[in-house]
Amino acid sequence: IPMKWIITIVFLFIFASLGSALFFMMRDKGKSSNTVYSLMLRIGLSIALFIGIWIAHTLGYIQSTGIQATTQ
Repeated sequence: IPMKWIITIVFLFIFASLGSALFFMMRDKGKSSNTVYSLMLRIGLSIALFIGIWIAHTLGYIQSTGIQATTQ
């Protein structure tokens, strides 16, 4: 699987976790810890994505292209 698909899938999981936290926050009104668990999962996935991108860049699976200025 190409790296861009892995990154996209992890982003979707991050957004789904954020959405579930919003759902639990609206439904439970802060009476349960489901919102906290969803937000902890989101933070964990975000950190894992960052570390994964860093390792993939270090190993050469992805390259940075920098800012490409177009001249006319």
